[in-house]
Amino acid sequence: MTKLTKKRKEALGKFDKNSIYALPEAVGIVKEITSTKFDSSVDIDIRLSVDPRKANQMVRGTVTLPHGTGKTLRVLVLCTPDKEEEAKQAGADYTGLEEYIEKIKAGWTDVDVIITMPSVMAKVGALGKILGPRGLMPNPKTGTVTMDIGKAVKEVKAGKIDFRVDKFGIIHSSIAKTSFEKDKIVDNARELLQTVIKLKPASAKGTYIKSIYLSSTMSPGVQIEPKSITVA
Repeated sequence: MTKLTKKRKEALGKFDKNSIYALPEAVGIVKEITSTKFDSSVDIDIRLSVDPRKANQMVRGTVTLPHGTGKTLRVLVLCTPDKEEEAKQAGADYTGLEEYIEKIKAGWTDVDVIITMPSVMAKVGALGKILGPRGLMPNPKTGTVTMDIGKAVKEVKAGKIDFRVDKFGIIHSSIAKTSFEKDKIVDNARELLQTVIKLKPASAKGTYIKSIYLSSTMSPGVQIEPKSITVA
């Protein structure tokens, strides 16, 4: 059995791990039990009653968090020269095409989001084996393959995130930093959760949201009462 550290024992002593809490209360607990010396991420895990192996039960989408994620995302825009200035003006960290395709083929993936345009997707698609496993492959469904490059960059910089259910039926996402005010974390969590609810597949059976846990980096998870998601 893994030995509990002193800090983890202290954290577990501040709440009942077998209890289920309303969203605002859970956020307050996570802020209280976080003991890292850096500004930890606040993470949410949503277990759904879906079978991701079935195409009609894949839950995937995007959401713009009202207060952002607290992270400074590095954005690469793979585009033709006529779109580079638009991307730069919107805040892209890197812009270009051929030179970055070659860099990626050589192993460079030091970015958080890649945005591109439909006309160059044939070239970008060839990078699938590198970008796919890292979650960096642009996709029209997440708004990262578009002609409106400037808008896409601004949305990502403002806190737009994409999410998808994993092979175990769980959505994992970072939604804030622990330094955020409690109400802002609640707002971000509620925005993501309500978006996930709207994406419920028609073929999903039983209780759609089976469980929700909120945690911060290295903290224990606090279970959330699903009914508290829609309560203002």
